[in-house]
Amino acid sequence: MNAKTLTATALAAILASLPVAAEEKALISYKVLSPGTALELAQATLAACRKEGYQVAVAVVDRSGTPQVMLRDRYAGQHTPGTATRKAWTATSFRSDTLAMAEETHAGKQQSGVRFVDNALMLGGGVLVEAEGSIVGAVGISGAPSGEADDACARAGIKAIEDKLLF
Repeated sequence: MNAKTLTATALAAILASLPVAAEEKALISYKVLSPGTALELAQATLAACRKEGYQVAVAVVDRSGTPQVMLRDRYAGQHTPGTATRKAWTATSFRSDTLAMAEETHAGKQQSGVRFVDNALMLGGGVLVEAEGSIVGAVGISGAPSGEADDACARAGIKAIEDKLLF
């Protein structure tokens, strides 16, 4: 037996011996944004950005990062839809707002390598949407003058629909 086979066999034996939770259910349930609520969130976020004078793209993704809604204002740059989607995906994938991640992943920081994950974008503007303590999606903004401004627009959009997040 070679070393790789021996290691794999040992690992399989260890995993097989771990106790399985007796109360574990075969199926799990979770909540996600409905398409209508995702659209409302995108519209409210776009309105918040317009109020500040920003032409942006807004992306709303479900809890797994799959896009639900994309809105691009008429003068937002061509890159903004993809950037907004990547910010929202990054927030759900890493379970963290991208403004905080931008700071924590600078070169030389312990988590800097995460910037090399495919499609991850460590720029402010990706904000988690939570309801009753669970992540139900995220919103991403691109096109405001800074990541902080993108983040503020996203939070204003979430605040505008927060009554709907109280399932």
